[in-house]
Amino acid sequence: MGESRLIHGRYRLIDLIGRGGMGEVWRARDESLGRRVAVKCLKPLGQQQDASFMRVLRERFRREARVAAGLQHRGITVVHDFGEDDGILYIVMELLDGRNLSQLLEDNRRNPLPVPDFADIADQVSAALAYTHEQAVVHRDLKPANIVRIADGTVKICDFGIARLGHDIGFTARLTGTGVAMGTPHYMSPEQIAGGTIDHRSDLYSLGCVLYELATGAPPFEFDDAWAVLVGHRDTAPEPLRKRRPDLPEAYERIVLDLLAKDPDDRPRDAAELGKRIATARAPQQTAAGLPAWTAGMRIGAGARPVHTLRTPPRGAVGELTGSWTVGFDLRGPDSVPPARGRPTPSPAVLAALAGRHNAGLSLGRLGRWEEAGEAHRAVAAEREHVLGPDHADTLASRFEVAFTLARSGRFADALREYETVAAGRERTLGAEHADTLAARQETAYVLGRLGRHFEAHQVYTSVLAARDRTMGADHPDTLRCRHNLAYNLSRLGRLEDSYEMAREVAAARARVLGERHPETLVTRHEVAYTLGRLGRWPEALRTYREVAAARSQALGPDHPDTLAATYEVGISLGRLGRSAEALELYRGLVAARTEAQGPEDPETLRARHGLGVNLGRLGRWEEALAEAREVCALREKALGPDHPDTLVSRREVAVGLGWLKRWDEALSVYRQVAEARERVLGPDHSDALASRTDEAHCLEQLGREAEAVGLYRRVAALRQHRGTQGG
Repeated sequence: MGESRLIHGRYRLIDLIGRGGMGEVWRARDESLGRRVAVKCLKPLGQQQDASFMRVLRERFRREARVAAGLQHRGITVVHDFGEDDGILYIVMELLDGRNLSQLLEDNRRNPLPVPDFADIADQVSAALAYTHEQAVVHRDLKPANIVRIADGTVKICDFGIARLGHDIGFTARLTGTGVAMGTPHYMSPEQIAGGTIDHRSDLYSLGCVLYELATGAPPFEFDDAWAVLVGHRDTAPEPLRKRRPDLPEAYERIVLDLLAKDPDDRPRDAAELGKRIATARAPQQTAAGLPAWTAGMRIGAGARPVHTLRTPPRGAVGELTGSWTVGFDLRGPDSVPPARGRPTPSPAVLAALAGRHNAGLSLGRLGRWEEAGEAHRAVAAEREHVLGPDHADTLASRFEVAFTLARSGRFADALREYETVAAGRERTLGAEHADTLAARQETAYVLGRLGRHFEAHQVYTSVLAARDRTMGADHPDTLRCRHNLAYNLSRLGRLEDSYEMAREVAAARARVLGERHPETLVTRHEVAYTLGRLGRWPEALRTYREVAAARSQALGPDHPDTLAATYEVGISLGRLGRSAEALELYRGLVAARTEAQGPEDPETLRARHGLGVNLGRLGRWEEALAEAREVCALREKALGPDHPDTLVSRREVAVGLGWLKRWDEALSVYRQVAEARERVLGPDHSDALASRTDEAHCLEQLGREAEAVGLYRRVAALRQHRGTQGG
């Protein structure tokens, strides 16, 4: 496989970064999105496999890859895409900048890791396993090489689904004459060795082996002979850790030895219980550091919106979804409810199929295919409502995803109706202050804001924030996310000083809990900069935007969308400070970067071109500015539709250019088009619609039509007064 190989016409393999029994891992570039990724190419299977086997294998691969792609947690490697190209099965994952635990041990010359590092890794991995086990997914091959610690300290588990797929393909080595699947013998549970039922507690045993090695520098059973290792796991009690490492706190030794119990029933009940025990053991250390224990397992997210997980299917639903990964594992979450009274209990196969289709919808969304994702979720929601009832948790989970896809498609009014239905259903079944209910209400506030109904959004955000403060605490990530959203909404209400103060508080809290360069900290600092600009404090805004852009460039790369978004705002600030020549050069570079990464017609590329056109106008180059505005407007109308906000912004820029060129009759016609579209979409008293009518009145003045201009100004004033009364 050459270095120039292009997988599926999209992923260009750059250099080989790993090779194993299952195939190769390549550093690659996603030519479509311009981002760096890792591509795992599974080894070609040869000619000895018949066609029926290959069909089964491909279907199993698709199923396992969909499950892996549906996992969304800070502690799990993101799966972006998967498929088959020229007989090679491939999985596209995020490219991690870090070292796996095996490499960390080697870097440390096989000496034990420091206790704080050991405890931090244990805490983060247990949090990730708690999430995956709630999703009815068992890893089956947890080992140091499958756990990576990246540059910012985040710990991620890799290769979900690969162990099971390897078993099916037949790559897994077998002990001669025993029929025992080898896997990785130093980290296998006794039940794996015996060929018995595998469930989530097998992962806990493997984690115990990993933690034993991190704490002592060696695995619990270290022999040259693989059979001796397996017999040790099956029959021999491990040597207590403190015999090898006396300085290890006794609480950690007890945790690891309990994980290594031969009988699964003698291990911690689940990863959530394990996480609580680790947090208790870490409490003195955490108190000294001034951080709550839960921050170690906090998930990453660049936006200000929560990540929502799929409620787990009932017992028996696993077979169709993940093969035999979790046979015997009670998949019902603590909030699961039975089908509505009077409805027959659906078969496990039906529930499993619906869960699989739900995950497929999530995967489509992760690929940005929102229309297809919405269709998938609507179909699953209808079927779940039929078999489970309208207020069943799974039905509401599907309707939540329907709403999410509608919002991502710009259909905010439709999304609002769905979110309100979900919030009402969850309040009936779970209570007003349950986390899932609050999540739905927070999304309701978000779409209210996108509809310009900022006062109503403010009321909902305030109510949700009070509940989150009571039930989760002021520094919990979901509480901070809600406070961030409230700060954002305050600025849209014109309460700029209040917005600025709240955003500063949230940024400080996120920096304290997550770190100065954590993505969520930088999101809030970006909002601080935005509000500074709205307050006319452009030098401070420019400085803050530049700091955010630099931090994102270092953490995410110079071509990452979030880095480019901050760079765009640097250009806005330069323009506002009258430094249009600098802004113009910045936007030229940004247009080139966006075009290379996302294509010439991507909305973000067009946004950068819009900024370029605005600064051409500020430099008095109005013919060039008008030509740029017209071209961007046409491309936006084609890609986004004639009434999309970005299209209307470009159309207004066309009118601005016509006005500066003294072509007022043409300018008036365009201003009216913008005003009518905004009134149609947003309502006549929306601030953007009123601004457009003001533009129209100004144009009428330039044409000498004073009476019409005065009448229009009065109409705008009356609507503003009415809007202010309604808002107050």
